[in-house]
Amino acid sequence: MSLAVTEASGLVTIQDAGRNSFRKFGVPLSGAMDWFALQAANQLTGNALDAPALEIGLGEISLRAERDCVIAVTGAGYEVKNYLWTFSLWTSFYVRRGWNVNVKKTSGGNWAYLAIAGGLTAEEFLGSRSTYLRGGIGRAIEAGMRLNVSAQPRDLQKLAAQIFPESKRPAYSQEPMIEVIPGPQTERFTKDGIKTFFSSEYTLSKSFDRMGYRLEGSAIEHSRGADMLSEGMTMGSVQVPASGQPIVMMADGPTTGGYPKIATVIKSDLPLLAQCETGISKIRFKETSVEQAQERYKGLCTTFFNQR
Repeated sequence: MSLAVTEASGLVTIQDAGRNSFRKFGVPLSGAMDWFALQAANQLTGNALDAPALEIGLGEISLRAERDCVIAVTGAGYEVKNYLWTFSLWTSFYVRRGWNVNVKKTSGGNWAYLAIAGGLTAEEFLGSRSTYLRGGIGRAIEAGMRLNVSAQPRDLQKLAAQIFPESKRPAYSQEPMIEVIPGPQTERFTKDGIKTFFSSEYTLSKSFDRMGYRLEGSAIEHSRGADMLSEGMTMGSVQVPASGQPIVMMADGPTTGGYPKIATVIKSDLPLLAQCETGISKIRFKETSVEQAQERYKGLCTTFFNQR
């Protein structure tokens, strides 16, 4: 055992890269809401990029180290206290046995990721260790629980005091311009409806969660109703129900849906959307192409290889 949970609020779960191979059977992807921050936390602690880590959402967690370890916390909207010191996010730091670590919610984001050198242990289900509470897979982290490490690295000192450069991080903002690929049902919207989507400013509804981000703003006009036969969706799919208010599918989103999809958020911008705050963020959408989206994603992936 390496970490004892002394306090936990909000939604704290274990997440990794998700269940990529089982969506065709109706199993949601799950995994991190901010995939980039998860990978960065793992890189800072010397783990595999897709190793499981703690996802802290809209709350706080306090941990006591039961052995010496190295921890990194990434994401947006949080601060970290280790014993007597306050640390910036996107850094790794040494924690001695008996010290307390507190990840506290501030402002400017929703999700933080805590990785520990050696990686957290969690039961694997369908090729992933991600928690999916609606499906009864895993459980939320609560006070009194203990978190184990898969393998204790020999030289912890070398992993401490690492910094993930700010210039390589996503450009988190409460006024993000989110790039999307149009379709696949643009014909189900009027020309004015499509214009509304790309010219309007949206805020995040209070009724958002890991399944979907409901947005509020100018209503998007359908050309022939909002109901259709259910078909496949992915994280980032933008559905528009009869209300005209878009809903973006997120990590725990269903694999099928029966509302027309006006666009899909590109993977590179999902972290920006995930960290938008309800009632504060002003979200806008911009059209891009598949080729441009692929190039942006390749650039982000290169960031991790260059950091090693």
